[in-house]
Amino acid sequence: MPQTLPVPDTRATPKDLPAIDRLLRQPAVAALIAEHGHTLVAGEARALLEALRARARVGELPAAEVGGDALARALAARVDARLAPRMRAVINLTGTVLHTNLGRAVLAEAALGHLLATMAGPNNLEYDLAGGGRGDRDSLVEGLLCELTGAEAATVVNNNAAAVLLTIAALAAGREVIVSRGELVEIGGSFRMPDVMASAGATLVEVGTTNRTHAHDYERAIGPRSALLMKVHTSNYAVQGFTAAVDEAELARIAHAHALPVATDLGSGALVDMTAWGLPREPTPQDKIAAGCDVVTFSGDKLLGGPQAGLIVGRRDAIERIRRFPLKRALRVGKLPLAALEATLRLYLRPERLAQELPTLRLLTRPLDAIRAQAQALQPALQAALAPRFTVEGVELLGQIGSGSLPVERLPSAGLAIAPAAKKGAGRALEALAAALRALPRPVIGRIADDRLLLDLRALEDADCAVFSMQLGQLGQRID
Repeated sequence: MPQTLPVPDTRATPKDLPAIDRLLRQPAVAALIAEHGHTLVAGEARALLEALRARARVGELPAAEVGGDALARALAARVDARLAPRMRAVINLTGTVLHTNLGRAVLAEAALGHLLATMAGPNNLEYDLAGGGRGDRDSLVEGLLCELTGAEAATVVNNNAAAVLLTIAALAAGREVIVSRGELVEIGGSFRMPDVMASAGATLVEVGTTNRTHAHDYERAIGPRSALLMKVHTSNYAVQGFTAAVDEAELARIAHAHALPVATDLGSGALVDMTAWGLPREPTPQDKIAAGCDVVTFSGDKLLGGPQAGLIVGRRDAIERIRRFPLKRALRVGKLPLAALEATLRLYLRPERLAQELPTLRLLTRPLDAIRAQAQALQPALQAALAPRFTVEGVELLGQIGSGSLPVERLPSAGLAIAPAAKKGAGRALEALAAALRALPRPVIGRIADDRLLLDLRALEDADCAVFSMQLGQLGQRID
């Protein structure tokens, strides 16, 4: 009977690992140091050796991981991972155009170009080029905001929650703010109107009921401590049926009769009539200024299609009170969003070109036939990448604008539905596929519904479509 040869020990021991100095002297590692510097590479080398040593102590380190150039390759991978950005571009196939978790509005080419042109060196953020002295950063966009909304004055803070907080604090701290009970909204991130009131130092006075509020409810609530009447656009939900509300024109009449200001928070704040492109109507700042509102607040990165910002427009004396309030400096917007906001607002000066130049409007108005054609073109390649474990078919879908805009409206769309070929373990298979899509160099984000992974193509423009197509080979390898 032939003798069985012993199987060689393929496990490394702690003694097989080099000292840190020896590892750093390897030619491949020296090249890493030349590229990235000693501090980063040495730190990652120590962490790598510590992790490998811990595995070696319990007999779980294959010798192949410490032989040859394996350590240098592992170290290079650690350095690359450490330097990789956490914020990355993704492909949004969720069906929600303004997806809060995916960065909301995509900036226009004009905004990106203006950012690069002005951020690469010094700029006139707070410098008056005409007078040669100190300037006001609000002046960079105030004229545009006033021209586009019909307001007398405007100021900008870092988001719309800050705009609401600052408005209430500046106009009503220590006094009462009257709001309809049906408008005490809670937005994402636990932004609740009653809490904002308390944080601003104002006392909330609720009037009316959840579904019906009348003019006499406001009239009866006004007293010696009243400072502000406020209306909040219920952008992230809708009350239907037996309802009543007081519009801004009537509210302004009531407020001004008692020498009080009225403010309205629009949230999304479209700057144009969306019905011109066949979309549902959303209230605009122009509407509210014309109705007599003293202050209107809205977002820069929702329907407006710009960067994150809170825009405050209205009557000059009210805006000046807000601008001078001490909290304004803590909430002011920085140079990057200001540059992007200015470039975005300039696009509105050419409304005939807006649907081509503003990504938000371009995506919302994409022809359904074009989306269907895109799905039809992608289906064979995606099926080939996922076969035989999954089937892929073109489907009609309903998307949404997102970020609290028009919550009950749906956008007709089209896309691809991916279903597991085997019913057993279908849920796990879909989760694994969704994870594989997210792990691609350009992560792809879809949504799982009705035992299928849905890829809604409304927000898939040509450049991202090309990237998605190029990544299909990698996707097939990841699910094998």
